[in-house]
Amino acid sequence: MKFLKEFKEFAVKGNMMDMAIGIIIGAAFNKVIDVLVKKVFMPPLSLMTDGLNYQDKKYILREALTNAQGEITTQQVAIEYGVLFETFLDFLIVGLTVFIVVKGMNRLRDKAQDPKNKVVKTPKDIELLSKLTELLEEQNALLKKPKKN
Repeated sequence: MKFLKEFKEFAVKGNMMDMAIGIIIGAAFNKVIDVLVKKVFMPPLSLMTDGLNYQDKKYILREALTNAQGEITTQQVAIEYGVLFETFLDFLIVGLTVFIVVKGMNRLRDKAQDPKNKVVKTPKDIELLSKLTELLEEQNALLKKPKKN
């Protein structure tokens, strides 16, 4: 029973919904990156390398064996390093894109949390904390002044 209660609290707090949304967006983002690499970046790269198709690049360890009728009896064994190259390119593009998005979000958050910046509306809690800090600084300045008799 305790397990079910903890799970219910976890699901109700929104953590599970946030994760589900993140996973769905991540899957869609993966499709976009896959098309970007295969249809946008790889064709010019292939053109620069005289029509080389990276997906077909492999190091053959054992050729496929066929019988007298031409049927494959033993499958080819190969290391497909071209697919690995494309996967690394996918990874680099995803990493760069996530870095740029996070950097932009951090810049917006920093602007929003700066109480002196009037361009972006400061959240109420940051604004109140800023006013509290200013009042404490004023109070400390008053307390440090020497008293006149």
